[in-house]
Amino acid sequence: MANHKSSKKRIRSSERRRVENRYYAKTMRNALRDFRALDDKAVAIERLPKMTSIIDKLDKRSVIHKNKAANLKSKLNKKVNAM
Repeated sequence: MANHKSSKKRIRSSERRRVENRYYAKTMRNALRDFRALDDKAVAIERLPKMTSIIDKLDKRSVIHKNKAANLKSKLNKKVNAM
């Protein structure tokens, strides 16, 4: 158990960050699932910038690793181009 005031605060703030990061990551996974289920190329092209933006924001906040973000964006682009 933490004894110092600063370590107690660190525990509280890291827990708050962990919960927020879980929410953002889960939201991204749900959006990815919906995007991958698309069949219409026109709709996919329209939604691709939004998905890329979501992934970039999580990368910027360090919720996901930058390489994972790059891999996800690459796979989404490949999927849209293959339609």
